[in-house]
Amino acid sequence: MVKANRELSKQLLSAADLWLFVTTAARYADAVPWDLLREAAERGTSVAIVLNRVPPEALQTVRVHLASMLRDQGLGQSPIFTVTEVDLDDGMIPPQDVERLRGWLHSLAGDARARSMVIRRTLSGTVGSLAGRAGELAEAGQAQVAARQELAKGPRTAYADALAGVEQGVQDGSLLRGEVLARWQELVGTGEFLRSIEEGIGRFRDRISSWFSGKPVSAEPLGDALQSGAAALITSHGQVAASTAARSWKNTPGGVELVDRNPGLTKASPDFAERVERLIRDWQGQILEMVREEAGSRRSTARFLAFGVNGLGVLLMIVVFASTAAIPTGAEVAVAGGSAVLAQRLLEAVFGDQAVRSMSVKARKALIARVEELYEQERGRYDAVLQEVPVTDEVVQELRSAAADVEAAR
Repeated sequence: MVKANRELSKQLLSAADLWLFVTTAARYADAVPWDLLREAAERGTSVAIVLNRVPPEALQTVRVHLASMLRDQGLGQSPIFTVTEVDLDDGMIPPQDVERLRGWLHSLAGDARARSMVIRRTLSGTVGSLAGRAGELAEAGQAQVAARQELAKGPRTAYADALAGVEQGVQDGSLLRGEVLARWQELVGTGEFLRSIEEGIGRFRDRISSWFSGKPVSAEPLGDALQSGAAALITSHGQVAASTAARSWKNTPGGVELVDRNPGLTKASPDFAERVERLIRDWQGQILEMVREEAGSRRSTARFLAFGVNGLGVLLMIVVFASTAAIPTGAEVAVAGGSAVLAQRLLEAVFGDQAVRSMSVKARKALIARVEELYEQERGRYDAVLQEVPVTDEVVQELRSAAADVEAAR
């Protein structure tokens, strides 16, 4: 309630031509009312002081001290009306104790010239203080613009780093380990496959020839493992990006309040994992369509039929996930690299090397583009919150320009 009263006082001060400030001998030096009096002085508002409930023996001392304080704040010309501590008459101050104040108000009300002087003084003071106050407001607005830009930078950096992490994970062969590697070895035959890595891809021709006999090869388990691995990669980086973006806000002026009001920003959207799975499914569909288009007249060949559209699509995913990788040493990593090499050879046997290179580049770009769009949607949550702080450079410049126009018109 006290806060509401203070806000109301400020609003009345802004609208009033004359402020009648009533205080007591016990409270006249309190800090809160002097904050308002100081503002009145800065704005040139006409002020009259009523010093109430003054003990007669302290009248001179208190009045002199109050007058000194008023002079220090630029209000030395403000009239002071004192009302001593008296017994109330039917709950009211006796008329003779407020006669001087009543007479001053009546004379002001009945004198048009006096009223005009009060209004003109207040108006002149208010307009005169406008440039300084507008400048302070513009500076505060500029600081808010800078803080807003800094807040926007955090999520942009976080999701850009997340996208870079996905790009690296897609190309460095890490998705061709673990479950994916196990399913790949089930598909090609673990023992023979490992020997092919050691002895060279040429020793694997007999195995490839048997695959091209026309008997379909099931690549569904491998495809599921690739899908799960890619989804986990995208989801993980997206979750880290949300956490990083929120943490950057907490370390930026104004950001803590925004995060507190929007706690969901500290993590990915509730349906994020579902959207990632849908993204992967849509991307797989795009790969299968790419394979169909590239196959053309090859659809009836034994090599094409041996794998089918789905099988060739899975092989293309393996190439996408490692074809530009610089495979380091290490048993599992080496096998993962060999997986990509073998998958590429199988695809080249169906489509040719140039077509495989073109499809793998196109498929990788398509995946990254989808991930980028998804991350942009996630980052958009932070942009939406920043709309709550709509101050812009244009608004600040408009304020400065308006203040300058008023100053020029004085």
